Amino acid sequence: MALKVLIVDDDFINRKLLQTLLKKNTDVIDIQEAENGSDALDKLKKDAGINFILLDIMMPIVDGVEFLKIFRADMANAHIPVIVLSTDDTRKTEVFDNGANDFIRKPIKEEDLFHKMAQWS
Repeated sequence: MALKVLIVDDDFINRKLLQTLLKKNTDVIDIQEAENGSDALDKLKKDAGINFILLDIMMPIVDGVEFLKIFRADMANAHIPVIVLSTDDTRKTEVFDNGANDFIRKPIKEEDLFHKMAQWS
């Protein structure tokens, strides 16, 4: 499946690291970035082709949980997988309750990321 991935993370280095990993995945045809949940929602409105989201929790303006609440409130987004990436295991239940499909603990390992992406795509 051809994946158009949106990386949502306020940390520039994390976004670049994820870009580097995703470029090795032959299923990924497009990578976009957003610095927070608000920015991500804008990008999703502009590009209906985005079909996979990698989401950080701790971000300014609109954090990952708020993003999930807004994003999942629209049933048109029900089919788009969201994998939450975080150092904070205590937030797992909260993100799953708000519509996350999966959770990966940072630092991200390439094989974990690709395995979970394959499961959901």
